[in-house]
Amino acid sequence: MNNQSDLISARRTALKPRQGHWLMLDTYMLRLLAKPLMVSLAVVMAALLLERLVRLFELLAERGGGAGMVFAMAANLIPHYLGLALPAAFCFSMLSVILRMCEENEMDALEGSGLSIQRIAVPYLGVGVALALISVALFGYVQPYSRYAFSAIKHALINSPWDAQVIPGTFIDTGNGMRLSALEVGPEGRKLKNVFVFQVTPDESGEKTVETAITAKTGELIAHKETGKLVLSLKDGITMPTSEDGGTTALAFGSLDISRDYAANAPIFRPRGLSEREMTLDELWNEAALPGPADRRARLKSEFHARLVRGISLIFLPLLAVPMGLSAKRTPRWESIALTGVIIIAYHQSIQLLEGFGDLQIIDPGPAIWGLGAAFGLFCSWLFFSTKGQGQGMPLRHIFRFVSFITRRIKRLLPARFRPENQAQTP
Repeated sequence: MNNQSDLISARRTALKPRQGHWLMLDTYMLRLLAKPLMVSLAVVMAALLLERLVRLFELLAERGGGAGMVFAMAANLIPHYLGLALPAAFCFSMLSVILRMCEENEMDALEGSGLSIQRIAVPYLGVGVALALISVALFGYVQPYSRYAFSAIKHALINSPWDAQVIPGTFIDTGNGMRLSALEVGPEGRKLKNVFVFQVTPDESGEKTVETAITAKTGELIAHKETGKLVLSLKDGITMPTSEDGGTTALAFGSLDISRDYAANAPIFRPRGLSEREMTLDELWNEAALPGPADRRARLKSEFHARLVRGISLIFLPLLAVPMGLSAKRTPRWESIALTGVIIIAYHQSIQLLEGFGDLQIIDPGPAIWGLGAAFGLFCSWLFFSTKGQGQGMPLRHIFRFVSFITRRIKRLLPARFRPENQAQTP
């Protein structure tokens, strides 16, 4: 009897991972996570920035200015988009790792060695804590300054004095209701050929506006910064003002000078902090404690609590992603991915909704937003600690069964040729 007990004890000791084994396991799990996390972050950030860059270059072409201003604005958008992309990228990267490990039976080997699901997920919990601290820093201190810097550069681009240079084939808003374009432009950007001008000016009464289209063979821009005047000198062209009845009259000219005010200096941009989104966490907390308009204090409180809860919520994402990935052992992978996405989107939309209610003073934003965050944390913790293994004791199994039932019914309603199994057999 003693020999049998000693044998069982020896086997358990052999199967029990040592400290060095745990370190190797944690390193392996982190290495699996690093690649999908970096790739997903890069893809999402590139997609968001490229979409914004297109609009910024359109603004640049319209207003003039250097391309460096556009790239500076894009650089200041990185903290904002990183804060948006980090939770989703982190969650779905963990989900993809667990799904792959289940598919390749690596999770079976780890569970067979005596490791619990909770111990396997320890390195991801550490990453969640680290990313939560990074998110709080991003939301609380980096984004306010980058958001203000973006607005300041955009203000300078829109309101800075036009350098009186034209880009070929592009409409330039010169200000005061005049837009200018030329098909050919000299190297200095001021000698023009095949010029088109569209000008909106008030009539003599000042109650209506007159629209005038002007074309000319050649033109030249002359900026007088000393006198604050910009002169467009046109040669050999036609001017077509719009009459009161909506008709136009073509008038030829040999020489025509259009003069307008020219701002030498851009107006000074407003100071930081007029918008609560440009304030740090410390500034939000301190100003919310000061006496002032109730609506202003409500917005400050909502912004403060929403930022903190969004950042801290990253701690709970491993508790959600790991059980969802393990459930794919008994359910289709797409169901786990879809349900995880629905939960994350619903949670962040709920924070935004409560923040809006707080801005309108319908609710007290502090208890409401923190209560929602606590409910999300308790839900993820319950899900995590209730999951014993791959598909075993999955608390959400009834939801997955319902999704599978709905999917089967939809497939039956589809015509035979549109069903996935029949499409796979089509040559």
